[in-house]
Amino acid sequence: MPRHSLFALIAFALPLAAPAHPAASAHETKTPDYVTAAINDPARAADTKDDQRRQVAAVMAFTSVKPGDSVLELVPGSGYWTRVFSAIVGSNGHVYTVWPDEMSKFSTKSFADWQSLVATPHYKNVTLLKEPAAALSVPDKVDLVFTSQNYHDYHDPFMGPVNMLAFDKQVFDALKPGGVFVVIDHVAPAGSGAGDTNTLHRIDPMLVKKEVEAAGFRFDGESDALRNPADPHTAKVFDKSIRGHTDQFIYRFRKPPG
Repeated sequence: MPRHSLFALIAFALPLAAPAHPAASAHETKTPDYVTAAINDPARAADTKDDQRRQVAAVMAFTSVKPGDSVLELVPGSGYWTRVFSAIVGSNGHVYTVWPDEMSKFSTKSFADWQSLVATPHYKNVTLLKEPAAALSVPDKVDLVFTSQNYHDYHDPFMGPVNMLAFDKQVFDALKPGGVFVVIDHVAPAGSGAGDTNTLHRIDPMLVKKEVEAAGFRFDGESDALRNPADPHTAKVFDKSIRGHTDQFIYRFRKPPG
């Protein structure tokens, strides 16, 4: 299994639109001041070279994360998104990061780096959770569950594979009423389902929508911030021809408020 797609170390490109809902264009959303402040946090200076490619401001605005929120991030990888979430939610919020046990053999160095990050005073509002992929658990219910380029991994043999209906229900249960689940991933050819998750490291957006809605979520919109119509969807995401510029969908799902 790919050591790559394991982590959002790679996060790249731009999504598909399968507009069952009108695309919520993140480019048209005003960036909140607290998001701008978080992006400008000196502690993430090394990350800024990737901000344009990852469209960090647009993605954060689309998630609707705000100061005081609690966030659950699945497979944090290098911590690119975590550092922004930490700065946005602030001292009154919290960020839980989940490292599935099944990824251990692929992530020794990254996991060690992560242990150092959560021990840093600047990130005292970040907690590391190491648990089986199929047994998602969080100490407290959260406002947002977020995953970038890793939803497809849960379908792969090395992760179990995970029963996705059960997993998405665990995500549902981890959220407060009205909370949101945001999924970013590489687009696979339409109709391919999960057939490319372990080869191209891509997934059909319509499969993700079907799986997540089956767990009780309501589709709440999509962003085109990472869309790349030039991606043919047939190359492995690590191929030099497309790496860093894949077509990615960004879907937001909401747990009903009551």
